[in-house]
Amino acid sequence: MKRQEFSLDSISLRGTLRQILSNWWVIVCLSLAVFFGATGLGMLTYVPQYTATSTLVIRVRGADAYSTLAQTTQMTTVYREVFQSTALRNMISNSIGEEVVGSISCSQISETNLLVLRATSPTPRQAYLFIHSALQNYEQVAGFVFSNASLEIVQEPSVPEEPSNASFLIAHRVELTALAAFGAMLLIALIYMLRNTVKVAAKAPDLLDGRVLGTVPFEKKQLAGGKRTAKSKRTQALLLSSPLASMNFAEANRRTATRLEGHLQRKQYQVLLMASVEENEGKSTLAANIAISLAEHGKRVVLIDGDFRKPAQYKIFDRHDTKSPSFSDVVAGKLTWDQAAVHNEKSNFFELFQFKTLKNPAALLNSQKLPDLINALRREVDYIIVDCSPVAVAADAELWMHHVDTVALVVRQDRADIRIINDTVDLIWKVAGDFSGFILNAFHEEQPRADHRGGYGGY
Repeated sequence: MKRQEFSLDSISLRGTLRQILSNWWVIVCLSLAVFFGATGLGMLTYVPQYTATSTLVIRVRGADAYSTLAQTTQMTTVYREVFQSTALRNMISNSIGEEVVGSISCSQISETNLLVLRATSPTPRQAYLFIHSALQNYEQVAGFVFSNASLEIVQEPSVPEEPSNASFLIAHRVELTALAAFGAMLLIALIYMLRNTVKVAAKAPDLLDGRVLGTVPFEKKQLAGGKRTAKSKRTQALLLSSPLASMNFAEANRRTATRLEGHLQRKQYQVLLMASVEENEGKSTLAANIAISLAEHGKRVVLIDGDFRKPAQYKIFDRHDTKSPSFSDVVAGKLTWDQAAVHNEKSNFFELFQFKTLKNPAALLNSQKLPDLINALRREVDYIIVDCSPVAVAADAELWMHHVDTVALVVRQDRADIRIINDTVDLIWKVAGDFSGFILNAFHEEQPRADHRGGYGGY
């Protein structure tokens, strides 16, 4: 097994952006959760504070304005100590008849002899009583300090109407939400980068234990009218015979089929198993296009849907007649292969499809009738293409490997773990005896390509 250290050139920047965009709902949900969480928590923990203010002026008897201004800074420090003293707080408590809760501060207005007195308490009433009583009682304490100085009120205090503080969480919830969104994007990108999958087609030969037969680009499915769509009940499959397939997609499939046919001819093989590690890697569509391409070369081809658990070929070719005989009926000996096979006139190959799901197909795969059927088909056609269940889903693929000549493994971009893929190759060599190579499927190009459908721009 090849072991490759993490490197930046094995990361797709476009893939990273696609991961972030495809997981937009995670980012939105996390952002909303942080926003409403900060709002709720802020409201639960928020304790409002009210501040009453008063402006005072320092007067020094027998001093001119310049001298008064020069002494203001020193006197401000002393007055701050006076207003915050325990003695004054006790006087205030005795004056208003209740314990004073809160704090009081005193600050100088720059380059003036003005002071701003602030009293902060949990309620507007407490704040007003605090500062009002402080102004009435401070002289009893300050008189012993400055006998020639006095404070005159410039602005009377008033009862505060609104809180002077704000909840940190509520005030910064927008910033916290933006930080959560950025963190979610960073986490998604990090998970993508650390995932041990094939992300860039150019790095596949260094990561995978085997030959890369070809790379099929990602192609969006379309409706018959030509509109692109991500999901549709009747979306047409991406077949070479479809006029909706782009030239780039079709040529990539044909090049891959040509290389695969070269391997079959060199080894004089006829039976090819199309496998994948996980579901939804495009194995069934590739098997269909390989069959179509080989038929275009003038070969007699039969396409077998050997996935008894979740057959897909009848859906790809839009054959939804469930009353048609299934391939499992042929294996069970209920009818011959030529009685069940349907000749696809458009693509010129034979179809042996499965139309029903079997719960336990192991009995059929282990029966002697299956190799006898395969040998009978060898005498009638040039190539037999078998589509089977994913390797990681069930043991059906491994059972199929006993009845084929070689196996091709489909690897979708950023899907299966590289270690499991290479372990599957080891299994193929052990059971089937031959491994044709990898087909990289649905790989996005790093550089955007203009879409030249139906024109000559692709040349």
